This record gives sequence, C-alpha cells and structure tokens, in this order.
Amino acid sequence: MRARLYLALLGGALVAVATCAAAATAKPIPKFLFPVVGATQYYDDFGEPRGGLKHQGIDMLAAKRAPAVAVEDGHVEYWTTSKSAGCMLYLYGASGTMYEYIHLNNDVTAKNDNKGKCSEGTAYAVPDGATVVAGQQIGYVGDSGDANGIHPHLHFEVHPNGNSAIDPFRYLQRAPHLLAPAPPSGRMFTLKLTGTVASTTAASLTLTVDTVASWPSHVRQSKLALAVSLSLAGGETFSPGERIVAWTEPALATVPALTGAPGALTLDRFSDA
Repeated sequence: MRARLYLALLGGALVAVATCAAAATAKPIPKFLFPVVGATQYYDDFGEPRGGLKHQGIDMLAAKRAPAVAVEDGHVEYWTTSKSAGCMLYLYGASGTMYEYIHLNNDVTAKNDNKGKCSEGTAYAVPDGATVVAGQQIGYVGDSGDANGIHPHLHFEVHPNGNSAIDPFRYLQRAPHLLAPAPPSGRMFTLKLTGTVASTTAASLTLTVDTVASWPSHVRQSKLALAVSLSLAGGETFSPGERIVAWTEPALATVPALTGAPGALTLDRFSDA
C-alpha cells in the first residue's frame, strides 16, 4: 500500500515538474504589428458560430489585394489545398507564436473571377519557406475558399507556441498600423502624404493623413484618418486646417518610421493639395 502511495505521489510530482517546465519554456505573445496595410473594418468575432464550429480568428474587411504583412520576424509556409481556407499562409514567428493568414487573393482581375492559383504574385508576395522581417508584405487580401463572393477580408489567427488559437482582438487593438510595407532589408523608403495640418511647431508638423503612396513598394492607400508627425528642417510654416501634399526624405524601414512616429520621418518638400 505504501509502495503504491509512494509511486502515485512520485508520478504526481513528475507531472508537476513537467508542467512547470513546459510553462517555463512557453513564450508570451509579443506585441506584433497590424497584419493589413490600409483601411480595415473588424470587430471581435472570435468564437462566433460558423457552420457548427466556432470562429478561430478575426475577420478584417479590406480592399482586394491590400498588403498582408508579417506581424513579426519569422518564416512562412504556404497551404494551398484547403477548400474552406482557400489560399492560406502560416507565419512561424521568431517568438514561437504561429499566425494564420486565410482567404488570400485568387483573382487575376479586379472582379471575382477565381482564375488565379494559390501562388506567388497572386496570393503570396514571397516564396514558400521564405524568411521575412516584421512589416514585410507576405500576401494579398482576397476572398478565396469559402469566402468566395463575400467582401475581401483577411481571416487572421494567433496560435501561442503553435497551440490552440486564442482571441487576438486585444492584441490587434494595440498593434501599430503601417503606412507602407517594409522594403527589403537595408533599403530606404519614401512617402507621399496628402492630408490636413492638425498642428505645427517650429520643429515639427502633424498631419491628419487621408491618402498615402509609398516607394519602393508602390502601395497606395486612401480613405485613411491617420496622424503622422514629420520633423521640419527648413523653417517651413503651416496653418492648422491647411491641406497639403507632403513628401518625406528617404528613411530606413524601422517600425517608428513605417508607422509615422514622432521624430522618425522628416519633411522633404510639399505643395498645396
């Protein structure tokens, strides 16, 4: 009897040790970037009924072929054989978190033609197995799979340590939105911003931006309402409420620069809008 009790206690202790070890090696979900560049609409629909199942992600309505970007550094893998998911991408983040990008584009025209394949250039922006950096474009928003004919959107899932999906809503709410996808490593980028002067000082200008065009990505966004701060170097003066077009000096693709954080971008030139 004592032997059995000892073995039971020992077994429980080993399970406890294993559980503690697993907990110690589990990595927290990082503060990641917002997965879509451009205007989006979404709400917390995680867990809602979906044909007898529960929704495992968040659906984000966006423009067809809007850039889907890596939310953290990692590597990607295609999945092209799911009838329900359509063209799908896994991002295996450096943090240990796995992300799923579902219903990527499968159209070759602006219409819902379904003539494209789950391939690079149509659904994906990088090769299968590619190593990517945070902010790099990895796919194109679409309506493939069982989203066919519905408004283009990205179904986005978050799997901590590759395990079951969790509700990503609160992480998306605090995720920085990019003004442009990150260019290849080491390359500079510039922006053309159209907006309204919100405030200005001798050293800085804050714009409420509604349209952004970026180089070298050649991505154009509209219908925005983003606050972007620019440093001033030439003594320019502006008035609140003034409509202008502003071009930025070339900048390294850091997260502060790509999100328009104060001090990260500098005005190069401007004109009246």
